[in-house]
Amino acid sequence: MEPSFLVIQALNGLTSASVLFMTAVGLTIIFGVTRIVNFAHGSFYMLGAYIGLTLAQLFMQVLWGPLAFWLAVLLSALVVGLIGVLIETTLLRRIYRAPELFQLLLTFGLVLIFQDVVRLIWGPEDMLGPRAPGLSSFVVILGYRFPQYDLLLIATGPILLAALWLLFHRTRFGVLVRAATQDREMVEALGVNQKLLFTGIFFLGTALAGLSGALQVPRTAVHPLMDLDIVVEAFVVTVIGGMGSVTGAFLAALIIGHLHAFGILVFPKITLVLVFLIMAVVLVVRPQGLLGRPEAGHGPREPPARPLLPDGPLVTLGYATIIAAFLALPLVADAYLLKLAIDVLVFGLFAMSLGFLMGTGGIISFGHAAYFGLGCYGAALVVHHLGARMELALLAAPLAAGVGAFVFGWLCVRLTGVYRAMLTLAFAQILYAMAFQWVDVTGGDNGLIGLWPPAWAASRVAYYYLTLALCLGCIVLLYRATHAPLGYALRGIRDSEVRAAAIGIDTRAYQWAGFVVAGTAAGVAGGVYTFSNGSIDPGVLAIPVSVDGLTMTLLGGLHTVTGPLAGAAALTLVQEWAMPLTDYWKLIKGLVIVALVLVFREGLVGFLQDRLLSGASPAPARPPAA
Repeated sequence: MEPSFLVIQALNGLTSASVLFMTAVGLTIIFGVTRIVNFAHGSFYMLGAYIGLTLAQLFMQVLWGPLAFWLAVLLSALVVGLIGVLIETTLLRRIYRAPELFQLLLTFGLVLIFQDVVRLIWGPEDMLGPRAPGLSSFVVILGYRFPQYDLLLIATGPILLAALWLLFHRTRFGVLVRAATQDREMVEALGVNQKLLFTGIFFLGTALAGLSGALQVPRTAVHPLMDLDIVVEAFVVTVIGGMGSVTGAFLAALIIGHLHAFGILVFPKITLVLVFLIMAVVLVVRPQGLLGRPEAGHGPREPPARPLLPDGPLVTLGYATIIAAFLALPLVADAYLLKLAIDVLVFGLFAMSLGFLMGTGGIISFGHAAYFGLGCYGAALVVHHLGARMELALLAAPLAAGVGAFVFGWLCVRLTGVYRAMLTLAFAQILYAMAFQWVDVTGGDNGLIGLWPPAWAASRVAYYYLTLALCLGCIVLLYRATHAPLGYALRGIRDSEVRAAAIGIDTRAYQWAGFVVAGTAAGVAGGVYTFSNGSIDPGVLAIPVSVDGLTMTLLGGLHTVTGPLAGAAALTLVQEWAMPLTDYWKLIKGLVIVALVLVFREGLVGFLQDRLLSGASPAPARPPAA
């Protein structure tokens, strides 16, 4: 390759790095102070793009071109910052002490809401914005044309870095922000108004995301899914650089920007895999990132879950009734209802496996779709490439998922808190990128088709009973594991890892075993889903599948054994029957997720248990008088 071409690629890498830094720096600042895992950060970037485009088109009709454009960019950042303040004061302020699961779910609910709000206001089509006045041409560098506007973006990154350094090192607000990043409790003890500080930092972070989005208007089409395109890479930059480190975000953005620029030349088929692989390696070797600090105290979390109580006769009778109803369903149901019942069983097992990991083990997983997807591809690949029968494929599915959980779990149990959760997300994204880019093996984004059951299981009734046997068997095994020594040990570690270790429990070994059990069960669900659906694609490994699992678990009841089953049934039925009624089903789903996180955290089964217990338990005795 010519040296001049490599120079141009380096400039392209710097452009990408500058854009990534402008977006990710707001995310890392917000996390560093509030400890909120803000998955909606990409939505603020998207809002900045849409608002900037609208204001630019409006202002350019009445004002001088350059003034109109740059005024639109600055105003869009201000408006997005104010929207961020509204979100922080009304929603996020109520979950600062909540576990990372609730933060992720609430912010992902906001993602769904913003996507449909954008479609409602601006429409679903891609929109092209105006060129930046005075910067719409190009310059010739070593014989190659390079856009003038991209040169401006390259300069914007270091300028923003310098401005933020001055803000955080030369102002009282910056000193408080850096202090809160290191020890939030101490800042509160010194009398600092934490609410005002958090609101200010959220305004700054979201305004920077809006600024980055508005600056992309002259370069790229604006569309309702651009939030997901940017937020995952912003998380990668934030994790690699160090959560809370501005300089680390700049360094990580340079690494990722140039990896994109040169990786497409050197490793064209695994560029996406390399990005997430670097993220995973950094988390394993140095969890706090390149320039981050180890996780410090950031205030008390919510109290541990209620103790697990034995099932009474009424609960046992309820289980028997539900099983009998599933056994008799083919007598009254048509093919459509049987397919719906198969989906309920599949995703019920998937959700219960995640509930075993999180509710019983207290291990937050943002990437449980990894094991579901491994089960799907484990079954599909032995059929597609080896010509194996479905029976062998259904054995390969849990084996592939179990091996994946064995490897990933060994690494994940060495981390704690949000770092462990981000590592689970990194592993899921590595598998997603592999499935997307390894076209010769996985079929790429087209997936694999023609994966149907053999003749003996081809009828819907026969495959339904096969699904019922496999899923119900795994559900019973998970139930038994919850009440076995493994389950008791995991709950002890969940409630107090220090005490569990003090009494001789090998905490890492038990958590590792929990990963393997949960991952293997999710793999069974993936294998069954493959032959029920007849095809698979990388979407089975995508983030929305993991979030659906989290939503099902929370909807049914995180700290209940069978709650995820009820949550899976409820969410599957609602999506199947409500989605066709409106084009804005994401808005409805997002509002449901937000409501669950804020007012209904005990879930459906948890709510019933609380009501039954409150009605059956005697009033607590008063303490004796002194």
